[in-house]
Amino acid sequence: MAAKPGSAPVTYSPNLGQKTRPPIFKDNDLDWVRPDGRGFHQCRPAFFRTGAVNSASGSAYAELGSTKVIVSVFGPRESKKAMMYSDTGRLNCNVSYTTFATPVRGQGSDHKEFSSMLLKALEGAIMLETFPKTTVDVFALVLESGGSDLPVVISCASLALADAGIMMYDLVAAVSVSCLGKNLVIDPVLEEESYQDGSLMLTCMPSRYEVTQLTFTGEWSTPDINEAMQLCLDACSKLGKVMRTCLKEAASASQE
Repeated sequence: MAAKPGSAPVTYSPNLGQKTRPPIFKDNDLDWVRPDGRGFHQCRPAFFRTGAVNSASGSAYAELGSTKVIVSVFGPRESKKAMMYSDTGRLNCNVSYTTFATPVRGQGSDHKEFSSMLLKALEGAIMLETFPKTTVDVFALVLESGGSDLPVVISCASLALADAGIMMYDLVAAVSVSCLGKNLVIDPVLEEESYQDGSLMLTCMPSRYEVTQLTFTGEWSTPDINEAMQLCLDACSKLGKVMRTCLKEAASASQE
């Protein structure tokens, strides 16, 4: 696992370029800092652990700041008879929230949009031809919503698939950036997401340097999109190393 219980989670940040950006607010707000005290281009400490659910084929737990996610993978299992024959396997993804995940209690539910985006982010990295006529189910549960929920879900699901022994081209790491005024803030927390002008999420296979999904909302200038993508790619590369370390340490522990 990436960190033993009680040890400090691993943090990662993209390399900062030479370009400096103007302050996010006006002159009377120059002392503004992020709610958790991080720099604009600093990601939250990341903690990963595999094997979190004994009954699953593979599973993983992720914790970035106050965002906590657990993912279980089941299968490959035989696809339903009603489905047509396929030379490739099928991936089924579901993202849901617990009733206590958000500040407003009792609103836990399935998130269809996140489920669809999780599928799109992962399917390009999985060797679907290695399990024809079968289906792999991925169930992600957000235990606590602290911001950047979907990127954490995607990264955690990638680890769970690897833990289940599903053949993949590479792990999938995901990072998001929020546009606040004239500044770009990486790995935003819930409070920052509530007043962002725009958001961009990038998922990629770090070792192959291939993007599996790119989504953004709000108004973005071309220079800001380029800068945000570069921040995400650099952060994904470093996050990928943290994820691989988790798998290596889990494999070493199982051999002992």
